[in-house]
Amino acid sequence: MSQHASRLGGLRGRSHIPFGAPPHQRLRRIPRRPRRIAMLSVHTSPLHQPGTGDAGGMNVYIVELAKRLAAIDIEVEIFTRATTAALPPSVELAPGVLVRHVDAGPYEGLAKEELPAQLCAFTHGVMRAWAGHRPGHYDLVHSHYWLSGHVGWLAAERWGVPLVHAMHTMAKVKNAALAAGDTPEPAARVIGEQQIVRAADRLIANTGGEADELVHHYEAARELVAVVHPGVNLDRFRPADGRAAARARLGLPADALIPLFAGRIQPLKAPDILLHAVAHLLEEEPSLRERMVVPVVGGPSGSGLAKPEGLHKLAARLGICDVVRFRPPCAQDELADWYRAASVLVMPSYSESFGLVAIEAQACGTPVVAASVGGLPVAVRDGVSGTLIQGHDPADYARALRPFASEPGRVERMGAAAARHAESFGWDTAAAATADVYAEAMRERRRLRSAHG
Repeated sequence: MSQHASRLGGLRGRSHIPFGAPPHQRLRRIPRRPRRIAMLSVHTSPLHQPGTGDAGGMNVYIVELAKRLAAIDIEVEIFTRATTAALPPSVELAPGVLVRHVDAGPYEGLAKEELPAQLCAFTHGVMRAWAGHRPGHYDLVHSHYWLSGHVGWLAAERWGVPLVHAMHTMAKVKNAALAAGDTPEPAARVIGEQQIVRAADRLIANTGGEADELVHHYEAARELVAVVHPGVNLDRFRPADGRAAARARLGLPADALIPLFAGRIQPLKAPDILLHAVAHLLEEEPSLRERMVVPVVGGPSGSGLAKPEGLHKLAARLGICDVVRFRPPCAQDELADWYRAASVLVMPSYSESFGLVAIEAQACGTPVVAASVGGLPVAVRDGVSGTLIQGHDPADYARALRPFASEPGRVERMGAAAARHAESFGWDTAAAATADVYAEAMRERRRLRSAHG
């Protein structure tokens, strides 16, 4: 049994282990799964490029999960806000997966922080789409992020179906670990998340730690929280033809030390810590400058139109412009090459609900140096597939990077272990466990209906 499957309570076809469930529940028969679900992603479209604007790990999560659910005969219709007038009403993302564009507010120039005012319009659009179908068209609603949760709450109530919700991030958790100068999440979001926790039939958490946070911060009922680790596309993210070939394709030196940052440019992800760590390392070992390349692959949050000017200025101030290379967000296949080419992925985040980027890099055979926050201690095996850092002192990251330059074979040895570790996080397993959560929510809804006549 794989490490990932054991965490979920067994091989595919069994239930996940509900958070806090007694052992006897693990062997019970799982009831039927839904035929079709409505999946909600208000603020970011699964069709958008991850790594820019508000598109990130959640986009990847929704796309991969929806495809794998469709592969096990659960049709998925994803509702997301239209961001241009040219978008068609619906697009087939994959067989069995339909993306529906909902008009809600101005197409462009609307920040995520302004979207709560458009939830009424978005809900109206979802209801209009549903009105064109026979009753019972959707068996369940699965909402992602708190904005979608409010729409899902109303839709599930109106349709008489269960609501399954995934937070992805939580305001109270983010506010407890803010980067310097970052903006706290507003009280309205905290209240909104509390309401969703009370309304949802089931909550899906990425890790046991996130489940603990739901219980501690939001008083979620333990028996309603299911732990399902996200997956990784093991067909796309794999070692393939190796590090040297990937470096050749990207025009990178064959013998360079390449610490990579990949993700949105925002204080929460802390790419500045990597730049400070590189400056610290070069100050101690100036000879490394001749063979170091530091790619920063990603774009800013928000509209995604701005350049990461703050990081450019920081690199200049630190005197490392000659080794830092800023690259815009790229397609997933090219991103896989960046992972393969890197000596190590660096994730100094202040908060991560899981850290899909860490799993993707490891699947490509690249070790990870990451902050020991959120789900990263699950995503990274400390001392085996990477190194976890307590805190956010750049000097600690510099110390963690130094062995990758000084110890022959370290990159390849830890990279091989990283690839083995990532193999236990396939999306097929995650989709099967998620489908079992759906089935349990539906069974409980039927039980309650029977009890009330």
